[in-house]
Amino acid sequence: MHSTSERYRQLPGYPLAGIRELRRQIEETGVDVIDLGSGDAELDPPPAVVARLREVAGDRSHSRYPYQSGLPAFREAITCWMARRFGVDVDPWKEVLPLIGSKEGLAHLPFAFVGPGHSAIIPDPGYRAYVGGVTLAGGNPHLVQLKASNEFLIPLDSVPSEVSARTRILYLNYPNNPTTAGASDEYYQEAIQFCQERGAVLAHDHAYSEIAFDGYRPRSVLEFDGAKSVALEFHSVSKTYNMTGWRLGWAVGNRELISALSTVKTFLDTGQYLGVQAAGVAALESWEAWVPGNVATFQSRRDKAVEAFQREGFKATLPKATLYLWIPVPTRESSEEFAWRALEEEGVIVLPGAALGSGGEGYFRVALTVGEDQLEQAAVRLGRLL
Repeated sequence: MHSTSERYRQLPGYPLAGIRELRRQIEETGVDVIDLGSGDAELDPPPAVVARLREVAGDRSHSRYPYQSGLPAFREAITCWMARRFGVDVDPWKEVLPLIGSKEGLAHLPFAFVGPGHSAIIPDPGYRAYVGGVTLAGGNPHLVQLKASNEFLIPLDSVPSEVSARTRILYLNYPNNPTTAGASDEYYQEAIQFCQERGAVLAHDHAYSEIAFDGYRPRSVLEFDGAKSVALEFHSVSKTYNMTGWRLGWAVGNRELISALSTVKTFLDTGQYLGVQAAGVAALESWEAWVPGNVATFQSRRDKAVEAFQREGFKATLPKATLYLWIPVPTRESSEEFAWRALEEEGVIVLPGAALGSGGEGYFRVALTVGEDQLEQAAVRLGRLL
């Protein structure tokens, strides 16, 4: 029997580890399973992205090691996009770092700044990469519950002083997965000051910056005074361009932090395939013309799904951003029990809130990743559970 490390044993388990096998068994009985669990939309990337990859796939120069420098055109496209979208000027070589999806950057960041005796403040519920990276780096994940009473923000003034003094990273994610909440300008400024006073890194996961509705335009933390002294912001093409499997993102911000993350990655990977980075250039170039139509699709799905879930007796509200609904479990059971019953009895996969941390208990997440008809049918099926 092989012995695993203490840090490995500290990793949290996943409540629905057997869901894929159960889905297979249910589908074999002829049930059409509707999957609303994963944030992986059944939509196509921009045509220009696919065309660019086909164009460069046979180019020998794109098949060589990319290393951390990556494709110069991708760095430059990121720089131009940050200026157009947020009015933020960054150096493409010193303040930008291509990533193999934003997840790996978020998870690898603690290896540069966190060790035994250090803490990282992490939203609960939240993306599990934060907890995993901090745990494997030997640090202490300090989980702070996101509550409706606090507008699903981390109340920084409530962090215990002994934790605050040891904090090396503050993870934020707005628009937020899974709660769909946004952060105010005042909150960003408070977070920047919090990190400045403690010498901590502000790691802002901005994967949903472009999936926003009704005129809402999420801001970059780098737009605020002082942010470049403490912040790294993580972006991804996954949700914005329906490119989840392409694994492409970037970090942008403080140059010393960029350099440290790049050094860590040097020991762990040799960068994303240059052909995918070339496709990323095409994605960013298509942002202005293509993204609004994709967002309109998600907004239409949002409207249809909220209407359907409300009609079936759920307390669903219209989110301002992300591709999720965050719905209270309406029965006297745990979120995991509700999710298992949803699949076993009605053939619908939802994500129990507890799968993203104990702070998510009492809720389940619906991903707007299937068409309107399926979303409505899923609401009807789940309504039968009530």
